[in-house]
Amino acid sequence: MERAKERYERRRLQDVGGTSGGLVSFVLGSAMLLLGGYWLLKQVIVVSHYWRFYGYDGFGLSLVPLLFGVGMLFFNGRNPIAWLLTVGGLLFIVAGIITSLDIFFRPTSLFDTLVMLVLLAGGLGLVARSLRSL
Repeated sequence: MERAKERYERRRLQDVGGTSGGLVSFVLGSAMLLLGGYWLLKQVIVVSHYWRFYGYDGFGLSLVPLLFGVGMLFFNGRNPIAWLLTVGGLLFIVAGIITSLDIFFRPTSLFDTLVMLVLLAGGLGLVARSLRSL
């Protein structure tokens, strides 16, 4: 117990995660991760398309369980089937919105792509190194 207390008292603010000088690595790695992630996500285009259910517009059909659940909740707020229909309907709608998205990577130069990926990988490596113990 006393040895752990002594070791804890000898640590400085710069010794993050048990490594000597880990604070600088952590801050630099975090900045690299944020910058690389920001640039990479700026190159992504997200578009959506219509919901299709066997060739027909499927959004209206996805509202049926939600509406039944909400109506049943107004009648009896403790009905577990009503809660199941309401939550299930909401999850179905959110899943439908997410699945109707198409995600594309905007054309960019090889240099820019390599800079983004090196910033991400290098930042992740620095953060991981700063958090490992001696």
